Amino acid sequence: MILSLFSSRPDHPLADAKELKRILAEIPLDNAFKAVDELSGWLESLANAEGFRADLLFDVVRQIDDVAQAHLKKLARDYLNSPRLSRSEEKKLWSAVSGYFERFSLLGGRCLEQVMNAPKGDRGVDALKPALPLLAARTIVALAQMAKWVGFRYGPVNDALWKNLGQAYLVAESLKAAQKPVQLYPNMPGSTTVTAEYLHALAFNASSMDSLMPLEIELADRLIGHYISGFDFSADPKPSSVYWVDAALAQGPKRMAKLPQVVTPTLRFFSPGSVPQAIGDTIRLVERGDLPDSLNLGGQYLPRTVLPVLRHLALYWAAQPPLREHARHDVKTRLAVLQGFEDSFMVFAGEVARAGKERTAESWVVENVSLGGFCAAIENLRNDWLKVGTLISMQPAGGENWVLGIVRRFVKDDDTHATVGIQTLARQALSVRLLPRASTYGAPADVPGIRLPEDKVPGEVRMVLPIATFDVRETLEYVNGERRYLLTPIELLESCGDFEIARYRELVEG
Repeated sequence: MILSLFSSRPDHPLADAKELKRILAEIPLDNAFKAVDELSGWLESLANAEGFRADLLFDVVRQIDDVAQAHLKKLARDYLNSPRLSRSEEKKLWSAVSGYFERFSLLGGRCLEQVMNAPKGDRGVDALKPALPLLAARTIVALAQMAKWVGFRYGPVNDALWKNLGQAYLVAESLKAAQKPVQLYPNMPGSTTVTAEYLHALAFNASSMDSLMPLEIELADRLIGHYISGFDFSADPKPSSVYWVDAALAQGPKRMAKLPQVVTPTLRFFSPGSVPQAIGDTIRLVERGDLPDSLNLGGQYLPRTVLPVLRHLALYWAAQPPLREHARHDVKTRLAVLQGFEDSFMVFAGEVARAGKERTAESWVVENVSLGGFCAAIENLRNDWLKVGTLISMQPAGGENWVLGIVRRFVKDDDTHATVGIQTLARQALSVRLLPRASTYGAPADVPGIRLPEDKVPGEVRMVLPIATFDVRETLEYVNGERRYLLTPIELLESCGDFEIARYRELVEG
């Protein structure tokens, strides 16, 4: 006890190098969730630990983070690529990963505060300074990961997160460490800088992720990292500048259309720079079916999966922001909303009343409408089923007709309020039973489908089908009234959640 009073080592097991090595060696290799849970718990134990010199605290946190990376990537793959996660499983994975990054960012921020506030000659801070680029970069990456995981749920990013991001960048810049190349993690090829990681977080926020699905958000984040060196970032505005941010304020980047009210030394300006041309070259390559070897997307993806994300980024990284295709008109009315392919099929088969589905419909408030769709407010967000790409059927209050649409944009204002952008697919549709041409009527192989009105080309229609139904080699047929219709496949247009949309050439046989 007397010796501990005079010991310079904190009274914490991780302060002992041998004990730290033993604890990390016993982290399970075959259970990513348990590994992240244990490592996150150790980070939490450090939150209130006293007596750690800044250099020792970061050394411990860095070693924990090194071990955590492979497990975090495994959980992220499970979250993004498992098609049928239950609500509890999704929440469990989301909380584990986002919670880890939150705890790491708090400790990283604590080390940075010690660097800024320590008296001159502080041995711990002096020893930490060579590692300052790594400390600031990893802290920014953890904060950016928090923002991305909030994005997976379409929630608002806390203003405090922007404050912490800017603070980490400003600390590094004030000590001339923001531009120093650093290897972010062991065995990770290439190098980065604090400025590059801060700019990455800004570009992610400026890329309208609320209109992408979670896997597309992840791919967009990877693509931003690939192109980040082509962005322009400076302390002075340029004619080409598109966005600005005040790194000292608790707010995200703004477009130059709304200029800062006060000029401060912490203002920064950025634009896509040479990226639009580079991404255009990549799009042309991917359209031919080739993915560049230099693209690190964190996994193997088909060109058709990556191409929509590339096109989305090209749109939002253009010098001029995208304009609305159709004028919007303010209106206030309520919608009854049913979701998913199964309910939508029932709607357009005329079986809603028989099944009693009206009782389970949600009520949304339409705020404005255009030729292409609606913008609606959700006042009581009760379920986690809603996401970008969800098929929905809507009935305006007082009306008899139903409208088929897709959620294209989703922004949570808080846990119970959200705003959604809905693309209208059809104001009239028909549910039919489809059979492969070779089948006989009454066979059990029939498939439900929702026929949309004729597309832009006469004689062609779009069919909404259950997921993984379309086959370019399979001709379908259905009966409506006394007529039989033949559907020759043309192409698959879209695949989302529990449905897909395909184009067919339709021929009336009799």
